[in-house]
Amino acid sequence: MARSIEDYALLGDLQTAALVGRNGSIDWLCLPRFDSPACFAALLDDSDAGFWRLAPRGADTCTRRSYRGDSLILETEWDVSEGSVRVIDTMPPRGEAADVVRVVEGLRGTVDMEMALRLRFDYGRILPWVRHTHAQLEAVAGPDAVWLNTPVTLRGENLTTYAEFQVSAGDRVPFVLTYSPSYLPGPTPAEAEQAIRDTESYWADWFADFHYAGNWESAVRRSLMVLKALTYAPTGGILAAATTSLPEQIGGMRNWDYRYCWLRDATFTLQALLGTGFETEATAWRDWLLRAVAGDPARLQIMYGIDGTRRLTEYTLDWLTGYEASAPVRVGNAASAQFQLDVWGEVLDGLHLTRDAGIDAQADAWDLQRALLDYLEGHWRDQDNGLWEVRGDRRDFVHSKVMAWVGLDRAVQAVERFGLDGPVDRWKEVRSTIHDEVCRRGYDASRGTFTQFYGSDGLDAALLLIPRVGFLPWHDDRVIGTVDAVQRELCEDGFLLRYRPEADSDSASPSVDGLPGSEGAFIACTFWLADALTGIGRRDEATVLFERLLRLRNDVGLLSEEYDSAAGRQLGNTPQAFSHVGLVNTARHLSDSQSAEARARTDGEAAGKH
Repeated sequence: MARSIEDYALLGDLQTAALVGRNGSIDWLCLPRFDSPACFAALLDDSDAGFWRLAPRGADTCTRRSYRGDSLILETEWDVSEGSVRVIDTMPPRGEAADVVRVVEGLRGTVDMEMALRLRFDYGRILPWVRHTHAQLEAVAGPDAVWLNTPVTLRGENLTTYAEFQVSAGDRVPFVLTYSPSYLPGPTPAEAEQAIRDTESYWADWFADFHYAGNWESAVRRSLMVLKALTYAPTGGILAAATTSLPEQIGGMRNWDYRYCWLRDATFTLQALLGTGFETEATAWRDWLLRAVAGDPARLQIMYGIDGTRRLTEYTLDWLTGYEASAPVRVGNAASAQFQLDVWGEVLDGLHLTRDAGIDAQADAWDLQRALLDYLEGHWRDQDNGLWEVRGDRRDFVHSKVMAWVGLDRAVQAVERFGLDGPVDRWKEVRSTIHDEVCRRGYDASRGTFTQFYGSDGLDAALLLIPRVGFLPWHDDRVIGTVDAVQRELCEDGFLLRYRPEADSDSASPSVDGLPGSEGAFIACTFWLADALTGIGRRDEATVLFERLLRLRNDVGLLSEEYDSAAGRQLGNTPQAFSHVGLVNTARHLSDSQSAEARARTDGEAAGKH
């Protein structure tokens, strides 16, 4: 039976990631990189068999766990009748090979421990050939091989490797699992104790660049750690999440592969990184973006692989039953082939942000942007699949048109503020035309709100971004009315849905997005609501909402994609970069607003003394 999504903690080495449950079982691990077939996908299977469990005999769940400071070193403790033990888990970012390091430390008494390792490659489908040599286990299947090094005696039974051993106070027993392609010489495994020290040093050095003046520093630091952990170090690409096919509705079919890089995340991610001091990561992400979108602007995709791969063919893994019987289990993402107009604006906005932050541009970056602008000028009127990748009919989504306006606006600023060359008068004219059309066709004056698409009765959480991107000022009545309408019509128990999937009044489709079923509240969108409330002057209400969102995090500070308020549980792929980006940016906005109010209050008090 599957464990709750919030039961899992994250390990990572900046090339791949693992998820560790509260029962001491690593149930998700892709080797050697994020988007590789999982070594074992127990998270997506309905059996009780995990991938690699290490815990006291008979113990079902830990007593407590936490990360060691601001690092991805997970410390899980069990208090049992015989004593106490701690399991220290990490993946050292050494770049030579993928290692999972587990050290059992005796704290009190003498505790009977047990280990079970069920190696299955290709998402659980391929059983490897396993042999024991000296103090080492070797498992090989086709191109893949792993080695387990430990001083503990291992035995094989029922296609599983087991170990039973005792740990007394002061003992430290290591287990190191190392991956390498099977056709290469076996790598030197990490030395467990040194790997822990190296990992701690790495994260301490990385956080030396951190700066943030405001409340909620601990939460901001944890979310930034997650974003860094989801970064593929060789390219600078940042994944949307570490997993595939964790459902947006339990038992439903909204199960997508999020182990890719979405272009629309670029601006939000850059804001979070630049706003907290991480210019190196922001530059790497900008460079990934330029490489990924290079080429024919007509073939711009909404997402790419972590190395810029374009072909993300979607298929299903029918031998897996899915998380809590949520099928199908998908690999790849067919939405990569959709036309989503907003990404042209997102890319141009992200590159503008780095220019505004003073990050040196590549020599040909402006030529690439000019090509994107030429395409945008000729296609901004086209209907598209929208921000949320709906698999129904294409429409004139308001957010898509607004982001087309953003692309032209940032081009005008590039000429007027930064002295770059371009037909600024023509761009201004197109920008004005888009603005006029959106305000005329995308606004429902009778209800006082912008709508999801032209002529729609529905709303969309992305409408909250209209003032944030500068399309209209925060104090505009149309903005305030839209914030009120979105909050009133899309909130469930105070948390925001992306949109209502049910059919719109002018559509014969079964739903707006062409799919059956529903989904949970979208965590990133609820952060947008907090930002919008701050922007229209309701900061106290925004603060209450933000702190309520913080309570959705699990015990080690992780957020997935969505939240089911009725069941009180997280949904969707985890940990979700978009959710953690939202946390960082909303904390910054609230802190900036608080600081601005304090300055205004101080200035007013000073003026009153004269």
